[in-house]
Amino acid sequence: MESMKSMMGPLLILTILVLGSFFFAWQGVSMQRQVVGQEAQFHALQDEYYTISKTERDAAPTGSALNAQLVEIKNFPSELARLKLVGVGNILTGIFGILLGILMVLFMMPIRLGKMMKN
Repeated sequence: MESMKSMMGPLLILTILVLGSFFFAWQGVSMQRQVVGQEAQFHALQDEYYTISKTERDAAPTGSALNAQLVEIKNFPSELARLKLVGVGNILTGIFGILLGILMVLFMMPIRLGKMMKN
């Protein structure tokens, strides 16, 4: 019973680490899934904007819907880059956490085995 209490702290830390890692990996995968839909929306927005003649686009007054659409097109790539890079970062953070958890288990195993053999 005493050995079980001594292992409770590391097991709690390991559980929190693994759950947090799975959360980060899941969050990263969901961000990567959003990229496909966002890219399709971006291309549709570009197609809609560039089907209008160049003279009409240039003659659009400041603050018009056409200029607002151009601003949205210009801001889209930075949002896509954020989704891609942060998503991959979250996935890699999750993988790192899970590997760290495996390393903790491998480190704790000989200690636990030594205590069992001692008894």
